[in-house]
Amino acid sequence: MDHFHRIGLLRRRLTKAGLHGLLVTHLPDLRYLSGFTGSSAALAVTRRSARLFTDGRYKTQAAEEVTVAQVEIVASSPAVAAVQWLAAQPGVAFAGFDSTKTTVANLARFKTALPVRLRRSFLTALAAPLVEPLRMVKDEDELALMSEAALIGCKLFEHILGFIRPGLAEFEVAAELEHQARLLGAEGMSFETIVASGARSALPHGRATALRLPRRGFVTMDFGIIHKGYCSDMTRTMHLGRPTTSERAVYETVLEAQEAGIAAVTSGVSCAEVDEAARSVLRKAGLAEAFTHSTGHGVGLEIHEPPRIGAGETSRLLAGMVITIEPGVYLADRFGIRIEDMVAVTRTGGQVLTPAPKALIEL
Repeated sequence: MDHFHRIGLLRRRLTKAGLHGLLVTHLPDLRYLSGFTGSSAALAVTRRSARLFTDGRYKTQAAEEVTVAQVEIVASSPAVAAVQWLAAQPGVAFAGFDSTKTTVANLARFKTALPVRLRRSFLTALAAPLVEPLRMVKDEDELALMSEAALIGCKLFEHILGFIRPGLAEFEVAAELEHQARLLGAEGMSFETIVASGARSALPHGRATALRLPRRGFVTMDFGIIHKGYCSDMTRTMHLGRPTTSERAVYETVLEAQEAGIAAVTSGVSCAEVDEAARSVLRKAGLAEAFTHSTGHGVGLEIHEPPRIGAGETSRLLAGMVITIEPGVYLADRFGIRIEDMVAVTRTGGQVLTPAPKALIEL
């Protein structure tokens, strides 16, 4: 989908919301709409035109990347310049801004930059984000990039299986994984790599430490890369040495819950139903209380995007969304297990984008 089409879809939402213009300052939104990948910019969109404001560092880059909007290089704040430009457009009596992405301090700056008569009425907080719902449903190009990102993650997992051994520090494992990611062409990691071993595997967000991998115990690895702006996300839990019967049983239950969550994914199903499909397996096994987070989340230009796959979430999945399914069991001071895949929602089900092995691996 080209950026002109995305701006067109946004304009429809703008008109429906009764707005004359929109200020876009959240960089992932801005990249989605215009293609600009720099770190400092603002986009102003009206029903008839669009202008991107950035600073001199990005003069050449913006000219190359942005075709959907006129580019203006400014010496001051791009967002302030965008607000002033919106206010000067004929027929634009008020413009929306995303209050979830705008600080109180920045809003005060924007208002001060406006003529006195417009300070109270010109900027209006959006009742609901306008760009976010567009970003939730990925087009074919985005799905292809996300599939590539996910497969790079699977290659990394394959590599790291040959590297892991007792006695290595968790951060050595993370460093090897991140080094290999760069060699495979990743732009960077999509979040801080999680390597949690032994009793630390019971920490859902156990970032890699100097702790050495045990001779016997679980190792949970949660990691993702950025590929052409798009994030991947996957988790696998391995076991060093032979697991006990109870450890194996808990692993099999988590895997069953994860597969049940994936099986529930299809266009039209509510996010709560997918969460419940995974959670009910753990509940039957008496492990529901050890599952302390939601079943998953959307992924795209950001590592955490809507929708949230959790209890009470009434929003429904749509074909083209990419979500994670990642139930886990965390038994304090003993061990933890999490298994996570990225899943693309289709009209008839869910397509797993991270087909790395999930049967319990003993190293």
